Amino acid sequence: MSSAPTPTDPTHAVDADEASAFADLGLRAELLGALSALGYEEPTPIQREAIPPLLAGRDLLGQAATGTGKTAAFALPLLQRMPDDRRGGDPVSLVLVPTRELAVQVSEAFHRYGKDLGARVLPIYGGQPIGRQLRALDMGVDVVVATPGRALDHIARGTLRLGALATVVLDEADEMLDMGFAEDIEAILEHAPAQRQTVLFSATLPARIDGLARKHLTDPQRIQIERERTVAGEAPRVRQSGYIVARGHKPAALGRVLDVESPTAAIVFCRSREEVDRLTETMNGRGYRAEALHGGMSQEQRDRVMGRLRSGTADLLVATDVAARGLDIEQLTHVVNYDVPSAPESYVHRIGRVGRAGREGVAITLAEPREHRMLKTIERVTGQRITIDKIPTVADLRTRRLELTQAALRESLLEDDLDSFRVIVESLSDEFDMVEVALAAVKLAHEAAGPTTEDEEEIPQVAVRAPREGRPEAAGRGDRRGGARPRTGDTTQVFIGLGRRAGVRPQDLVGAITGETGLNGRDIGSIEIADRFSLVEVPVGVADEVITGLRGSTIKGRKATVRRDRDGEGGGERRFEGADRQERRGRDFGGDRRDRR
Repeated sequence: MSSAPTPTDPTHAVDADEASAFADLGLRAELLGALSALGYEEPTPIQREAIPPLLAGRDLLGQAATGTGKTAAFALPLLQRMPDDRRGGDPVSLVLVPTRELAVQVSEAFHRYGKDLGARVLPIYGGQPIGRQLRALDMGVDVVVATPGRALDHIARGTLRLGALATVVLDEADEMLDMGFAEDIEAILEHAPAQRQTVLFSATLPARIDGLARKHLTDPQRIQIERERTVAGEAPRVRQSGYIVARGHKPAALGRVLDVESPTAAIVFCRSREEVDRLTETMNGRGYRAEALHGGMSQEQRDRVMGRLRSGTADLLVATDVAARGLDIEQLTHVVNYDVPSAPESYVHRIGRVGRAGREGVAITLAEPREHRMLKTIERVTGQRITIDKIPTVADLRTRRLELTQAALRESLLEDDLDSFRVIVESLSDEFDMVEVALAAVKLAHEAAGPTTEDEEEIPQVAVRAPREGRPEAAGRGDRRGGARPRTGDTTQVFIGLGRRAGVRPQDLVGAITGETGLNGRDIGSIEIADRFSLVEVPVGVADEVITGLRGSTIKGRKATVRRDRDGEGGGERRFEGADRQERRGRDFGGDRRDRR
């Protein structure tokens, strides 16, 4: 681990020795260069623990939640262990992930880290034209990042050959099992060479994960990052809230939240130098006086930044954890986690920048939908509640700006000497009503205080399903086992021409849908399986995407007819009772004979 800044110098710059902390892990120069260019300053705990044994070729079982840096923990060793002479076209590494979104993210990470090595990386997932995937596989790849269903489809076609595999990674294994991919994973591992390195990462380690590890991992290195717990009574006076927001809307959401919160001064934490610089530019474009602070800056530059923040000429500091370590800024009122911290202890350290010496503070976290579980982990470890709020709407912003105008006018009426302006008011009162004069003055004051909301666009709200009462929030599909189904008005039923006779189970349908679309298990409503067909309840707005995705894939190795349920909203029960009468004749087709979800 890199050395800590000296207590007497809270803005201590990270020098070359500290920035080379990744080099202490034995990574090659090309990877170190890529990490430096991306602004990564020091390895996270999971990276420090996982990289050395993976470089040594050991199997590994790691417990790591989203946001802990686990992608780099396995990507960097896999890239380092690629043979220099890669003439063959078959992949040497296969990474299995639960969703296409994660497949893209992991693939992008491999590209960023391995660009100087010429790494050939291919994401394989549903919803993408398979012809493009076939051409890329035919040309040759080094690393394949795939959802299990699509990987198995390519294996069956003979287009994904696993004979040259040196490493298989199961990323977010618990999520994949929750989504019904257990059989697919087993089938894929059966096709992989017996002499291989197998790596399994999971946010939780239930018995089924342990069983999977015992079956497929050989003498694995076990890593479980210990979580620091806060001591009762030591928590600062901080209001903690979170917003679930899609990645593409995070900059706008940050600006919207800050506009509504109106902090005296705030610090925004990012993971890398590159993101700090990019976000600082974005926030300055929104009218904030933002300054960047990271380890790539000289001590003189950092001193100037801190001087501007303390003097009030800057009101927003965008920084990495390393750069902001030990900062104590009296006028700081808000801390924003633009990225979910890599560990609960990092969260505690960040929010400790506010709420000191009896002062109240605000801690805000912007989490992507798949990072919601990490917020729950932080809550559990710290024993402090993080309230999930809705992103402020344009109407909320308009109301807040009017409130600020009113407050400024009230302050001026109470404290300022306004006599010099009396002659203007009196002259205008001869021509206009006094209320109209006041309205015009308020309008000018309001417009001078900041930009209008006319050009503001609404930021899409991301719904997060609440856990069932009396149960902790489940991951993946877990919260749907007997849980409340979506409102009928928001959903429609999709007909799938495979049922019990084809061996179809609810988890097979959930796995196929989540593997081929952007949905997760929580988005899927009731599932009803008959002998020859199934009905699945999905949100209306994504029904066409589900149908297209399933038509291009297989379920239990078979193609299926997929379309909207012809009976429309609420008609699924009538189809079950009336369709395919010959098959049902003489049978009791009551609720005990259906697989219901």
